[in-house]
Amino acid sequence: MSKVETRLYINNEYAAAKAGETFLIINPFDGSHVADVSSAGETDVDAAVKAAEEAQPRWAALAGTERAKIMRCFAELLRKHTPQLAQLDAQVMGRPAHGNTEGTGSAAIFDYYAGLGEHVHGTSSLLTPGFINLSVKQPFGVTVGIIPWNFPVSSFAFKAAPAVAAGNSIIIKTSEKAPLSLAYLSQYIAQAGFPPGIIQILHGGGKTGQLLSEHMRVRKLSFTGSTQTGRAILIASAKSNMKNVTLELGGKSPTIVFEDADIDKAASSCAFSIGFNSGQVCIASSRLYVHDSIHDSFVEALAKAMGQFQHGNPLEAGTTMGPQADQAQAAIVSKYIGIGKEDGVIAYGGQDTKNNFFQPTIFTDVPHGSRLNREEVFGPVVVIHRFNDENEAIRLCNDSEYGLYAAVFTQNVDRALRVAKRLESGSVGVNCNSPVTANDLPFGGWKMSGMGRENGPNGLAPWLEDKSMYVKVDGM
Repeated sequence: MSKVETRLYINNEYAAAKAGETFLIINPFDGSHVADVSSAGETDVDAAVKAAEEAQPRWAALAGTERAKIMRCFAELLRKHTPQLAQLDAQVMGRPAHGNTEGTGSAAIFDYYAGLGEHVHGTSSLLTPGFINLSVKQPFGVTVGIIPWNFPVSSFAFKAAPAVAAGNSIIIKTSEKAPLSLAYLSQYIAQAGFPPGIIQILHGGGKTGQLLSEHMRVRKLSFTGSTQTGRAILIASAKSNMKNVTLELGGKSPTIVFEDADIDKAASSCAFSIGFNSGQVCIASSRLYVHDSIHDSFVEALAKAMGQFQHGNPLEAGTTMGPQADQAQAAIVSKYIGIGKEDGVIAYGGQDTKNNFFQPTIFTDVPHGSRLNREEVFGPVVVIHRFNDENEAIRLCNDSEYGLYAAVFTQNVDRALRVAKRLESGSVGVNCNSPVTANDLPFGGWKMSGMGRENGPNGLAPWLEDKSMYVKVDGM
C-alpha cells in the first residue's frame, strides 16, 4: 500500500486530533487492519475554520487566472497518482482497482472549473434613470464539503474545484469508511500551490460532520450521502446560521425498457448500472419496468450479463466486482434480499457469500409497495416489473420519493423524448444508463434526492453570492 499520512490536514500541515481520537479502517475483502485514522473533534474543527477564514480573503483577491494555474497543476498531480488512489479505495471499500480512473476523471473536473473560474461575470443595467446598476458575484468565504465513501475522489472534486475556483476556502470531511485516498491526495495540495487554509482535509464520522454543519462561521455546505443525513444537515443549518446548503442524496432509479429496445444492449447497460461498485451507487438502476412482450427474454439476457461479473480480490486485475464496503453495508444488503425472498421471486442470484460478497440478484413479482421496491438498498439487487401501457410505466416510475436518475430504452426517438420529459428525475439516460453523466451538464436530484446542482456551465453559481449595487450618477 502507498504510504499514507492519516493525521488531519489543517493549514497545509499534518496534526493528530487534539483529543487523540482515532478510528479503525478494515479491509472488507479479508478483514485485515489497514490503518488508524485521526478523528477530528471540536478543537480541530475550530482550528480548520480559523485557518480557512484567515486565508480566504487573500485567495479571493488573486486573479482568476492565477487560481486557475494552481488548479490545473493540482489536476496534473491527480492524473499522475490515479493508480495509487484506486489501490487505496480498493483496500478500504472494495472497489476494483483495475479500470478505476476516478483520479483522471476528477482531474478533468478541476480543469473544467479552472476554466469557469476565469469567466465569472456580473451584469449591468441602465433601466433606472440617473443610475448605473450592477450585480457582482462574490465567494461565500468559508465552505465545507462532506464526502461519501463510495466515490471519495470524484466527490471531492465536485465540491473542492468549484469552491476554490469561485474564491472560497473549503474544509473537506472524508467518510470514516473510506478516508485514505483523500488522505493520500492531501500531500499534493501545497505542492500544487494552494496556500495554507484554502483546502483542508478532516477525517471523522457523524460527530465531525455535525460540528461542521452547526458551525456558526461556515457559510456554505455541500453534502453527498444518505437522505437521512441530508435532512439532519438541513436541520443543523436552520438551527445555526442558516448556511447555504447543497444536497445530493439517495436514489431508487427506474428504467423503462420498451418492446422495440435492443434487448442485449439494454440488459448489458442495466447489469453494469446495478453491478458497478457492487451496486453502491446513488444513481444505480434498481427498478426496471420491462414491456410484457419482452419481459422473459430481457430477464434471461440480464441474468446472462450479470453472470459476467467476477468476484475476487479488488486489487487483482481479473476482479470486476468487489465486496460490499464493510460488514454493516453487507448486513443491509442481506436484509433487503430477505425482504425480497418474502415478497417476490428470485430470478437470478440471491445468495450471499463469505467476506461481504453478494451475487448480483434479480427479483420479479415484487409488489410496488414492498420495501425492496421503495427503499434504497445500495447493493447489487434489482427488481423487474412488467408493463403494457406507457402512461402506467411512467406513473410507476414516478411513484417514488426519490428522483435522482432514470433511463429509457427504445428506438422510437419521439417516445424517448416524450418519456424522458415526464420522468421526475434530475438526469435521464436515453438508450444508456447510470453511471453515465457529463461534467458540462448539471447533476442533482428532484424530490428527496436532493436540492441544488453540481457541475455544468452554471456549476460555480452555488458557490457564489450575488450582490446588487445601485450607483447614482448626476447628470444622466
